[in-house]
Amino acid sequence: MTGHSPLALYIHWPFCVSKCPYCDFNSHVRESVDQEQWRTALLADLAHEAALTSGRRLGSIFFGGGTPSLMPPETVAALLDAAERHWGFADDIEITLEANPSSVEAARFADIAAAGVNRVSLGLQALDDEALHFLGRAHDVDEGLAALDTAQRVFDRVSFDLIYARPGQTLDDWHAELARALSFGTSHLSLYQLTIEPGTRFATLVAQGKLPEVDPDHGADLFEQTRAQTAEAGLPAYEISNHARTGQESRHNLTYWRYGDYVGIGPGAHGRRGALATFRRKKPENWLTAIDRNTHGIESETPLDPRDRAREALLMGLRLAEGVDLERIAAMSGLAADALTDADAVARLARQGLLQRTDSRLGVNDAGMLVLDRILAEIVV
Repeated sequence: MTGHSPLALYIHWPFCVSKCPYCDFNSHVRESVDQEQWRTALLADLAHEAALTSGRRLGSIFFGGGTPSLMPPETVAALLDAAERHWGFADDIEITLEANPSSVEAARFADIAAAGVNRVSLGLQALDDEALHFLGRAHDVDEGLAALDTAQRVFDRVSFDLIYARPGQTLDDWHAELARALSFGTSHLSLYQLTIEPGTRFATLVAQGKLPEVDPDHGADLFEQTRAQTAEAGLPAYEISNHARTGQESRHNLTYWRYGDYVGIGPGAHGRRGALATFRRKKPENWLTAIDRNTHGIESETPLDPRDRAREALLMGLRLAEGVDLERIAAMSGLAADALTDADAVARLARQGLLQRTDSRLGVNDAGMLVLDRILAEIVV
């Protein structure tokens, strides 16, 4: 364990209600689920992790995965009650649930909020019907905005995501769409460039020449415009793709990016328990079988050596505008601070205005965020 800092809990609900063109969970589409069986299994998986992390309080809980907003409110309430009983909650605990912006899911928001969820993250993804069709979304803009309106009336905090750099999207197109998004007054936005993941329908279309990949220079222009426009609106980027008003950052995701401890339950959930990387069985049926046999769904617990932990902390932390504290990573990993990065590469990239180093803190400048992957490959040893 890393001291007594708040712990984060991730609860993965694997089931989707429709196929998605850009994720790898399409095998988890289900028309019906035995809710009592799943509630019992998730509670058992949660109890197992709680026994291994006693003495820690929860600072955040995140319900994610397939379509967790279709999880029965009774299951949400049961999991939250058990989590509070096992760990105890920080006074300002953040409890987030991912939701698709459909009318069916929006109808459940009040009951989900009553169960204890105080933040929702909506997958709007676009404010253009043609783009939503291209992205394979079942909702249209009107339905999505109606769900957003309901969410803003029900939950204390609301975030939603948009995908930009879509085929044919100009700078003016994105400026107008983002301006509209900012006008809704949410305190947090997740703004992602369209990426083509292997094994998806998009990847097939690119290979067939039916879908053009984004020109890197155009993508860079869109990225810079995004950061300037959100900053002007009071939601600056605090992470490469996430923007928030001061104090409204996702505390759960900050645990990941700051390399804190988190436990993950449910099929396919990852966790970091001290120097162990945990992974749950991904296939729902195999996870259930493991629960019946072992009272937990763990497939593997892999010890991370000091170099692995330091590398992970750097790769995650340098996504943040605040950067990383090299002395903290050194203390956590047991490595010397000057052994964490390639000093020559850091100095060269700092001279180029891509990095900044102040005492023990290292961060990536705005210009560096455009080429973050290349910078990480050069400086992380």
